[in-house]
Amino acid sequence: MRSFFLLALLAVPSAALNLSSKGSFSSTPLPTSPLTSASSPTTMKLFDWKRRQADESSLNDAESTVFTLDNLKPAPGSRKRFERKGRGIAAGQGATCGFGMRGQKSRSGRPTRAGFEGGQQPLYRRLPKFVGKPTGPGHKKTTYNLIKLDELNALTSGSVANYSSLLEGGHVTKCNPKLPHKVVVGRGDFTAKGITVQANAITGKAREIIESNGGKVEILSPTTGEIITTKE
Repeated sequence: MRSFFLLALLAVPSAALNLSSKGSFSSTPLPTSPLTSASSPTTMKLFDWKRRQADESSLNDAESTVFTLDNLKPAPGSRKRFERKGRGIAAGQGATCGFGMRGQKSRSGRPTRAGFEGGQQPLYRRLPKFVGKPTGPGHKKTTYNLIKLDELNALTSGSVANYSSLLEGGHVTKCNPKLPHKVVVGRGDFTAKGITVQANAITGKAREIIESNGGKVEILSPTTGEIITTKE
């Protein structure tokens, strides 16, 4: 039994044992790691392995750092390294490069054109066409609230006819207030005489009929509502 105990003592390295003054054996405490010590600050892990050991404390000081074209760098982890395809199966994207082994989409070159759906009616042909809409620069179409001339027949001579007065009198119905108003020739005859018509636009035929009956036409601004032109 004593010989076994002596052999066990010889197997233990002498540097790992510390003989105390009382004659008892105690193991030497191992040095603490600087990463696990409580006094070391917490550091953020960088995903770029080339910059994990780099000292970037000067770049983090934004107040005293002058950024130029030679020290601009993306944030760690914001840029992903491109995938090298076709460089062996160990890289993960070798051989078929992620396109599979068979099929039309695995062939070289562009297999189909943009918008092709395998022969069925594509989406850009299934949707209806917008006929009459502006199709390019220089094309402009303004939508108006129309006021017919026969709606002004109930007005007396010398009165002012605009959309607000016609709506209060019940001669026209409520329409979109954001659109400008335009006077056009109506369904019946125009019998009102000596009235002043105010609108944002008017057709040439309607202006001629109003002026022939002794009336006056005033064109209003679509934005401010002020009178732009006046013609009797």
